[in-house]
Amino acid sequence: MLSVFCLAQNTDNVANDEGKNDKLNAGELIIGHLLDEYQWHFFTWKGHHIGIDLPVIVFDEGHLYGFSSKHLHHGEYVTTDKGDGEKAVFVIASDGQYKGKVVRMLDDGTVRRPIDISITKNVFAIFISVTVIIILFLLTAKNYRMRGEKAPKGVAAVMEPIIEFVSNDIAKKSIGPKYEKYLPYLLTVFFFILINNLFGLIPFFPFGANITGNIAVTAVLATFTFLITNLTGTKEYYKDIFDTPGVPWWLKRPLILMPIIETVGCITKPFVLAIRLFANITAGHIVVLGFVTVIFVLAEMSAAAGGAMSVLSLVFSVFVDCLELLVAFVQAYVFTLLSAIYFGTAAKEEH
Repeated sequence: MLSVFCLAQNTDNVANDEGKNDKLNAGELIIGHLLDEYQWHFFTWKGHHIGIDLPVIVFDEGHLYGFSSKHLHHGEYVTTDKGDGEKAVFVIASDGQYKGKVVRMLDDGTVRRPIDISITKNVFAIFISVTVIIILFLLTAKNYRMRGEKAPKGVAAVMEPIIEFVSNDIAKKSIGPKYEKYLPYLLTVFFFILINNLFGLIPFFPFGANITGNIAVTAVLATFTFLITNLTGTKEYYKDIFDTPGVPWWLKRPLILMPIIETVGCITKPFVLAIRLFANITAGHIVVLGFVTVIFVLAEMSAAAGGAMSVLSLVFSVFVDCLELLVAFVQAYVFTLLSAIYFGTAAKEEH
């Protein structure tokens, strides 16, 4: 039901933006929901877009520019003074390799992509989720300090079994005696993925952003796992890579086939982490929106067909939403578990 409401808003937005009754472009609508934006749009009322205009911050030719994203809507340009009398013109590219991104228009008609550090919808949503996570942990810590040995209550009572699950069933079993030094990261990444997965299922501000369905976010998380694994690796860990035991000597020297394979494996592990999380979350959003979009597509051909399909689509959408709720927990668990397994190989000691 939430998906239907959300998509109905987006459909109305498309109609108002075009200013005419064009046919619904389902693919463009779904992809638009998945991509990042410079504005957090709520709904359209009588042709007016209601939402939050987020700050655009770009760095170009040694100068920092900052302005509201409202100046970039509907193809409008933003002109700012660099201080030397020359004007800098920025716009959101409508096509090409920078489509949907802020670019600078040059005098010869070409565009250049500046260094973009804007507070986009996804960035703003990350600020919100991180704030929620910090508050949860602070409240939990405060509850433990106040109650001492007594059983926790409130937020702490909910957080305790989850923290113990990550600590005992994931970190300790996968890493071993040295698990405690990796535990802060594992708890952080587990709650970050879980909270953002759950927030992404709610299509109302301040929720609904597609954080873990953004490849840049998942790539950064996977990069942290890669760096921690290799920067904390023991001598035995690197020995397994460059002098793999149990392998014929000629596959290690002079052919060095096994070191190459092991090195490539170290690089592909974080890549798989990033793609798995990104693909699963993105696929869920696409399936739900696909079921709901078909209602509007059929309604354009026949009101009766749209009405008949709406019941079936609603049932399937609710079913997939329930699966997505399960996936939110499963993907947080899988990412954390695999990270812990990699840390376990890095913490390997000589037998």
